[in-house]
Amino acid sequence: MSDALRNQIAACRLCAERFAATETAHAPRPVVWFRPGARLLIAGQAPGMRVHGSGIPFDDPSGDRLRDWLGLDRKAFYDRARVAIVPMAFCFPGYDTKGNDLPPPPICRDTWHDRVMKALGEVRLRLYVGGYAHRYHVGSRAGVTQTVRAWRDHLPGALPLPHPSWRNTAWLKRNAWFESDLLPVLRARVREIMDD
Repeated sequence: MSDALRNQIAACRLCAERFAATETAHAPRPVVWFRPGARLLIAGQAPGMRVHGSGIPFDDPSGDRLRDWLGLDRKAFYDRARVAIVPMAFCFPGYDTKGNDLPPPPICRDTWHDRVMKALGEVRLRLYVGGYAHRYHVGSRAGVTQTVRAWRDHLPGALPLPHPSWRNTAWLKRNAWFESDLLPVLRARVREIMDD
């Protein structure tokens, strides 16, 4: 089932017309990175332009920051047997006329997300990265700060995180508790499940 599902997602072209109409006028390129049995789930938003080019999730400065938060090197982070990376949309959504990332198209989530979650089975730690993932997985409409501030409510099986984008550097400076309080717990939980 999982191989067939991964192949179906990789071949998906549901958003071809939508992407062709964006400022980037790109074709779909689903970035599929999961296998059943993974211990850690990173539920993100959508690939960016750089990831669209490489086909490797978080293969950009956001990924560097996320790996630092997790205390993982690239080899461990990209070990599909232990880490599943499942965004709310598998393709880069494109840019709007101002050069901003477009939101993940809901059709991707509606078509694939629940099927992927079922195929993954039991995951020991789920990380919900960014507002779109918070809204879907946590059901939070409170905003990123309030959702992440309540991180203790989700332990031991999950943690909401801000997006590691450079755009959130000011947020990280304003919310020093994220680095001082949350990150040590996150790294300890990741180490525990990855080393087990």
